[in-house]
Amino acid sequence: MTEVETLLFEAEVVPHRSLSTRGLSILLASMGVVSLTVTTLCWWVGAWPIAGFNGAEMLLAALLLRMHIRGLRAREVLLLTGQHFRVLRFDQDGNRTERQLPVAWLNVVVEERPGRVPGLFVVTHGRREELARALGENAKRDLAEALRGALHRLRHPVFENPQLA
Repeated sequence: MTEVETLLFEAEVVPHRSLSTRGLSILLASMGVVSLTVTTLCWWVGAWPIAGFNGAEMLLAALLLRMHIRGLRAREVLLLTGQHFRVLRFDQDGNRTERQLPVAWLNVVVEERPGRVPGLFVVTHGRREELARALGENAKRDLAEALRGALHRLRHPVFENPQLA
């Protein structure tokens, strides 16, 4: 984006994660305490093989929860200028991909999919790019309306003439 281009629309799409890293630590600690209590009780009654299975189960739960939290770094940034619509995607490892589409014939399409969350696409000159895969139905519809509104303002500017007022 050059200095001449002004930003007309910007949105950041971040997958919803209800568990923060602090919350993850608290959850894993409480799971560990409960698991250790159950394992100790089973050991005392003679069911010592439970300790190995319970330890493996805790390790698997911790690994899966860590993978879930890593997804916090993934995001999608949508930028609209007078010339281009850019989609910047960042994955959980911090890798960045960018798609740039001309806005001349850009169209926002919400595609209904039976039994699933609808898809949000931008289409121009036969190129099609899906946006906001991580959002739910209502959020996608809101984003589509906001993007349509920004494109409408771009294509139909309002000029104020103080002499006519």
